[in-house]
Amino acid sequence: MRGSTTEREGGTMFLGEYQHTLDAKGRVSLPAKFRTETTDRLVVSKGLDGCLWVFPADRYEEFASNLLSKDDFKKTSRKVQRYFMAGAAEVEIDSAGRISVPSVLREFAGLEKELAVIGAGHRIEIWNAEQWAAYNIEAAESIVDDAEELSDLGFL
Repeated sequence: MRGSTTEREGGTMFLGEYQHTLDAKGRVSLPAKFRTETTDRLVVSKGLDGCLWVFPADRYEEFASNLLSKDDFKKTSRKVQRYFMAGAAEVEIDSAGRISVPSVLREFAGLEKELAVIGAGHRIEIWNAEQWAAYNIEAAESIVDDAEELSDLGFL
């Protein structure tokens, strides 16, 4: 499909949607536009909505630092820290532009052969292609109301 990366204050912004496949060794090729804007070190973690989040390592360090700055004596803080950090893995982009996704993360996201790799601003997301399609249908049903709500709150 199509997409790009854009430089902005605070780092690269990943944009677009791409269809890719997971190989037998659990590797996925990242879109060339994404690879040119990242270092060789990435961090893959559980995401929300059933996908994986992929961050440039320095961006994940900022994300983790923010999580760890929260009060460890609050149950919700501990839960969120564990969710995003326990399964996270640092990976490298190989010479063919692929990353190896650990099996525990592949299972979490239900990754099989067909994948959607999307740019989601400051991170990349990896989805099971069928789940991504279903998510898009569901999101389309409420996006007008959601946008209006955010506008009313002053976010748009």
